[in-house]
Amino acid sequence: MTQPSLFSISQPQFRGSDYVAPIDGPRLLRQHERIRDLMLDGTWRTLGEIAAATGDHEASVSAQLRHLRKPSFGEFQVDKRRRGTASRGLWEYQVRQP
Repeated sequence: MTQPSLFSISQPQFRGSDYVAPIDGPRLLRQHERIRDLMLDGTWRTLGEIAAATGDHEASVSAQLRHLRKPSFGEFQVDKRRRGTASRGLWEYQVRQP
């Protein structure tokens, strides 16, 4: 299955007080596409596992997973569940097509 480009879905709208479009836009778009493409295989992964596979920081992975839920980023289904015992507080994520 060919994955759609973010440009074919809609133009993503990154924002933030420190966001500088010419500098941050291309970097964030590449990061977003790396994480999206990895996660669309349906495998459950923790933030640490996604970070290790993509080379991105866990905080960035978390932010990009939140973006995936938004209409301007494709409105993907992002599922979340606990891994292991509840006392560990470890979550894993799965991304599915909208």
